[in-house]
Amino acid sequence: MATFGDFPNPSANNMNNNANEQSTWERKVLEDLAFAALKEQRTSRRWGYVFKGLMFVYLVSILILMLPSGDLPAHTEQHTALVEINGVIAADAEANADTIVTGIRDAFDSPNAQGLILRLNTPGGSPVQSGIINDEIKRLQEIRPDFPVYAVIQDVCASGGYYIAVAADEIYADKASIVGSIGVRMDSFGFTETIAKLGIERRSLTAGENKSFLDPFLPMKEKDIKHAHNMLNNIHQQFIDVVKAGRGERLSDDPRLFTGLFWSGEQALPLGLIDGLANSSTVARDVIGAEDIIDYTPRPNYLDRFAGKLGATLSQTLFQSSSLSVR
Repeated sequence: MATFGDFPNPSANNMNNNANEQSTWERKVLEDLAFAALKEQRTSRRWGYVFKGLMFVYLVSILILMLPSGDLPAHTEQHTALVEINGVIAADAEANADTIVTGIRDAFDSPNAQGLILRLNTPGGSPVQSGIINDEIKRLQEIRPDFPVYAVIQDVCASGGYYIAVAADEIYADKASIVGSIGVRMDSFGFTETIAKLGIERRSLTAGENKSFLDPFLPMKEKDIKHAHNMLNNIHQQFIDVVKAGRGERLSDDPRLFTGLFWSGEQALPLGLIDGLANSSTVARDVIGAEDIIDYTPRPNYLDRFAGKLGATLSQTLFQSSSLSVR
């Protein structure tokens, strides 16, 4: 006779399955928690290494900066000094008067420098900055008249760049260099019709009859144009006087010289804008007689810049770390 014990009990099986599923779920939760804790420990340890490394580099940089730099050793061999003038000439640019004049003074002060090459590659810029450099070269030439200065043009030497070049005893260029652009310009925009079409009302309150001089949002006045032209002509004449003083009788009587035109080096030679076709190495070897060239151009202190960037990076890293810990 068959009994109930011969058949499976559904209730018992369900209870066992539920118990197994609950045990598996609890184990999975515990494993996830354990892995999460381990991952957090590894992340904290990794950030600790990063912080220690950054702090070590930062402290080493500070120690290096605190060491007395002293003067650079004097150049004991005869050589040609070089000062580079690159890019736009402006007070806030790499080619600014303070930086360039510092290099020129160092070259004049060197007893073993046999001459100075101004290597120019500039489209021009500020007449004030260019004038300061030109004046300083002339002043130093009066102090040390036996120290020759040569301008060597690379790709471009225009406008304010040529203003500087004419202070040199001689000017050299490549046959394809761009030379000249002896002129002055002032640029702006006019928006009077634009604001009228957009329905914009211009409100400008001034104290002084000419305080809104050449306002781009107002129609141009004839007296403003005349005044601006007078000012530009005055600066242009200063430029012309400097060029004539520097080049003297070497300039041709071509009426286009001071019109703002520019020429290739090959064209500039017969015009008297340059003295020959040569590069820096040729001038140092064949003209100055000292083939070795030493660069006197003041360079940015990359260690200071590196320390500043490192400090910023460290601050940013600390901030990010704090944000991570809050999470």
